Amino acid sequence: MLKILDRYIIRKFLTTFFFMMGVIMLLAMVFDLAERLQEFIDNEAPMSAIITDYYLNFLVYYGNTFSSLIVFISVIWFTAKMAQETEIIPMLNSGRPFIRILRPYMIGATVLTMMSFALNHFVIPRSNKVRLDFEERYYRDRLAIENYQAEFPGNEFVHFSVFIDEAKQINDLEIQKFNEDGEQIRFFRARSAKGFPGTNRWQLTDYYIRIVTPPTEVINEIGEKELKFVNDTIVEGHFKDTIFNFRIDEMAQRENIAEAMTYTELTNFIEKEKKKGNPMVPTFEIELHQRTSYPFATYVLTLIGVSVSSRKKRGGIGINIAIGLVFVFVYIFAMKVTTVAAIKVGFPPVAAVWIPNVMFGIIAYFLYRVAPK
Repeated sequence: MLKILDRYIIRKFLTTFFFMMGVIMLLAMVFDLAERLQEFIDNEAPMSAIITDYYLNFLVYYGNTFSSLIVFISVIWFTAKMAQETEIIPMLNSGRPFIRILRPYMIGATVLTMMSFALNHFVIPRSNKVRLDFEERYYRDRLAIENYQAEFPGNEFVHFSVFIDEAKQINDLEIQKFNEDGEQIRFFRARSAKGFPGTNRWQLTDYYIRIVTPPTEVINEIGEKELKFVNDTIVEGHFKDTIFNFRIDEMAQRENIAEAMTYTELTNFIEKEKKKGNPMVPTFEIELHQRTSYPFATYVLTLIGVSVSSRKKRGGIGINIAIGLVFVFVYIFAMKVTTVAAIKVGFPPVAAVWIPNVMFGIIAYFLYRVAPK
């Protein structure tokens, strides 16, 4: 059951957090609007779409992304203020252990962690889909892909030279199909191929197909076995509608495509991209694991914030905030280093997103041990 002290601290915690969140997100929205306004005007983006499709989802996405760091700053702010106003000392002098004072902080952190976890896994992927569709239509530069190559299920190796976004068309398409023994059984080439989004339908221009006929064993006139070679089948034409095992959506993708996928969709997507040998797989896996690791960072940063700011300092609140900002920058730096290591040098993505939490968890425990009791 919550006591007066618990309700007092939780109320301060949550009100400070949402106030800070509102101020920071409002500033972020203003700066973003100043940067993109000309693009919106040039592309004739309707005001209703700018507000509901873009900025509403913008606030949800970036607010949740930086929520753990905003929690950290909020905890330092109101706890340091309580310490300066000599509210922490009576709590300690009353005989309560420091861990008892810490309890309402952890309750508040749990509320925010559960909110962030639910947003990450259930709300934000759908919200991002609306936001990214808006950006694709009114803001983003034309998608350009060159020298694409990948392996698709069925031992099909696909390559093309250029993707043209406006026409959903690729140039110089080549497909090589191999059997289980690694022998080529089919070769396909087309000067251009137009894909229909959401389907496996394609429209080909100036195509060439060679079907390899494997040699067969026959008995010759003297009773010996020999290989009989048959000419390959060649098919050529100018125009053709056909169906492939892959879609244009699977080949023309932006790096942030994973942001608009739910947990199940992203998991299945990663498995497919692994089979294709997509070098972006570590980036997708980082996105998957961050959806869980970021919310739990709230606990770690809350503990650090309380431990650092619960002592009254001569420099006032400013000193506590300065110390907090140092921790924020170090945390972001550690996250960036491990993320780059996962993408560039093969560091396990799951370790990359959890190591900063573990490192700062150790720091949090040390600061808790030396905090005023």
